Amino acid sequence: MEINLKITQVLNPQEGVSKDGNPWKVQGYVGETQGEYQKKVYFEVFGADRIEENQCEVDEIVKVSFDIESREYNGRWYTTIRAWKVEKAPLAAEPVPEASEKQSEDNEDLPF
Repeated sequence: MEINLKITQVLNPQEGVSKDGNPWKVQGYVGETQGEYQKKVYFEVFGADRIEENQCEVDEIVKVSFDIESREYNGRWYTTIRAWKVEKAPLAAEPVPEASEKQSEDNEDLPF
């Protein structure tokens, strides 16, 4: 799944060691959808290498590719949006200048 967001918060990374002794790291972000009714969305990037590849800054517009996962703990359900790719939105292209009147007049002399 994909969603376009404007980053509103970059949270402090969390890290630790799993039961198996493997280190882990997760970076959380809060973004806001664009449009008439903005919605806040919290998502995570898991793994030190992915965090390094997918850095985001506040006020940046990004396209987030993610998976949704839900799990049950003590009778309650928790849902996580885990991003696997975060792309910067491309900058808007410069507008192409229109042909000037001089160029139009020069073209009127052409035989076709």
